[in-house]
Amino acid sequence: MKTSLGRFQEAFVEALYQRSPPGLQGLTEQAGFSVYRNTVLKGCTDALCDNFPSVERLVGTDWLRGAATIHAQQTPPNDARLVLYGEDFADFLDAFEPARELPYLAGVARLDRLWLEAYTAPQEPALQWSDLAGMTASDLAPCHLQPRASARWRWFDQQPIYSIWRYNREALPLPEELPWHAEGALLVGHAEGVTWQALDVGGCAFLDACASGHDLDQASTLALRAQADLDFTVLLGNLLGAAVFQPLKLT
Repeated sequence: MKTSLGRFQEAFVEALYQRSPPGLQGLTEQAGFSVYRNTVLKGCTDALCDNFPSVERLVGTDWLRGAATIHAQQTPPNDARLVLYGEDFADFLDAFEPARELPYLAGVARLDRLWLEAYTAPQEPALQWSDLAGMTASDLAPCHLQPRASARWRWFDQQPIYSIWRYNREALPLPEELPWHAEGALLVGHAEGVTWQALDVGGCAFLDACASGHDLDQASTLALRAQADLDFTVLLGNLLGAAVFQPLKLT
């Protein structure tokens, strides 16, 4: 059962985002409340612009601030840490009419979001090549490779989202001719920052399988099913080099 204080707090938040809850008209009509409301909304808008820098580079600051303000009014933060704000922003852009001419924009926003999740995730030890020394293929087959909390990946099956995102994230000029094909991305957070690289569909399928609890034998089978020409040895080397996995838990 909610207390009267709890109900007031909920109504106050509703009023901040211009939803006109009953019973607070006297408060919301005060000039000071409008100033406070605008300050809160500006903070949310600023946070979204900070959290989606690749999107901002694509559309410009004014466009993004306009979209961010609308999103903030519709979907206020559910966490006081604004560095985490924007989990629904890519979905918002998918349905945002002014973004219709930029069908790749929501995908770029998703990678900005994955970068943020990788950056803020807790740090864990990583599996190294040396940890596998002396293990045969038969030894490894039943092992479970669990991705670290700071590892993020995604496959985009229609557009070169990773390339568009990377060029903008790194403030590089887009090439005049960008091959328009599916792409995947891998982002991993480390103590010194976030690294990123392209990832084939087989690699994404492999990590999906690992995250779902499949052992190495099953996960590699699913990866090859997704990409028949996958060089699994090269893939595993790249993933270990990127510090994607937690150390093995051998019993």
